[in-house]
Amino acid sequence: MQVFCALFRFSTVFHIPFIDELGLTEIVSKAMDILTIATKVAAYFIPFLFALCFHEFAHGWVARLRGDRTAEMMGRLTMNPLAHMDMVGTFILPMMAIIFNLPFFFGWAKPVPVNARNLRNVRTDMFWIALAGPMSNVLLAVVGAVVMRLTFLAPGFSLGNSLRDMMDLFIVVNLSLAVFNMIPIHPLDGGKVLARFLPAAWNYKLEQYEAILSNVLLFLMLLGAFQFLQIPVRWGYVLLKTWALGGLS
Repeated sequence: MQVFCALFRFSTVFHIPFIDELGLTEIVSKAMDILTIATKVAAYFIPFLFALCFHEFAHGWVARLRGDRTAEMMGRLTMNPLAHMDMVGTFILPMMAIIFNLPFFFGWAKPVPVNARNLRNVRTDMFWIALAGPMSNVLLAVVGAVVMRLTFLAPGFSLGNSLRDMMDLFIVVNLSLAVFNMIPIHPLDGGKVLARFLPAAWNYKLEQYEAILSNVLLFLMLLGAFQFLQIPVRWGYVLLKTWALGGLS
């Protein structure tokens, strides 16, 4: 990476003739573009994919604890990304956001199937199954803070700074997923959590309009209507990072 950077800057600033004639400036520029994209994929997409898979795994795991083994029988009780991947929401949209440097980054996975007839108490069990997803991301954010804390307590660790930067983003990704999914609108987890406290007739109506609400949600997201969610994400991030770095900001 350092070699590419040095060569790119050298040939751009000083315009060495033989480099321009050989087309090395364009080659290095393209290499830098590929390297930049690869770095962003590693920094953003991999933590995002892991967080999504863990989120869906948590839904299936709690569903099994509550008596429904549908997710397990359909191969969804796994951390394998292929089992949870939605081609558009898990791959295409996030990769487009990375490659084209879009101002937003979002996506989704295939929902974990739950058969309510296998649950002992549908309203209570669905509440815990829905809550498991966002809480799993909060747990991952805490784990990221613990790893960051360990790198802070071991200053001689050679990869400490790089690992700390990775955990920094890992915390933000997971807190963002947790907060966004707790919006009390179907089909998000927050809508199903809210259903525990709504009259059955109200919840039935909301579930009927779930497809419409999904499109409205996507439209509002593209418009940037959920910028206010940065407030709880930022609060949680500062809290965890302050603890991880021993009170340092």
